[in-house]
Amino acid sequence: MQKVRIDLVSDVACPWCAIGYRRLEQALETLDGEIDVELVWQPFELNRDMPPEGEPILEHLCRKYGKDAATMEQSQREIMAVADELGLNFRGALERRANNTFAAHRVLAWAGTQHQETALQLALFEAYFGEAKNPADPAVLREKAIEVGLDGDTAEAIARSDQYADDVRAAEQKFMEAGVSAVPAFILDGRYLISGAQPTDVLVDALRKVAEENANR
Repeated sequence: MQKVRIDLVSDVACPWCAIGYRRLEQALETLDGEIDVELVWQPFELNRDMPPEGEPILEHLCRKYGKDAATMEQSQREIMAVADELGLNFRGALERRANNTFAAHRVLAWAGTQHQETALQLALFEAYFGEAKNPADPAVLREKAIEVGLDGDTAEAIARSDQYADDVRAAEQKFMEAGVSAVPAFILDGRYLISGAQPTDVLVDALRKVAEENANR
């Protein structure tokens, strides 16, 4: 069985990242027994300059895209509908605030050393889009870490410190230099970049292509 590494560049504050991961899950279900995938999450901050208190999501999106509130709300409801079809909980999406996620990425880096990064990623997607919680709040990080079987005290301590800051910044810089300017971004075996939450069949075809190339090397 051919092995393919996927670096998934993502932010827990990105709705399309949650959707993109779910589509990747569907692709991997299709490829079960055919391709062995190593998934590695990589950090990206949509709102790097956001102050700690954040701002209401519609207000933020209107300012960012220069659109009126009604247009942005409709856009968000369309995203929520896509998420719902995939079984994702986006019920709190309109109540959430735009937040900086640096603390979340640092805790996620630690979770990766415990082989629980995917579980924590999904719990933070649920916290942010389903429950409208701040995914970088140390108390939320503690709560979600405990939910996935990690040590809550350690998660909170990391969130309140600068631990893993250099690791996260280095990873962000690496993938920006590799051409990632938006998320989600799927880098297959360090060779191919797939941008956006592509349909499941696109991911299936791309993974099969890379696996076939690997087999012919």
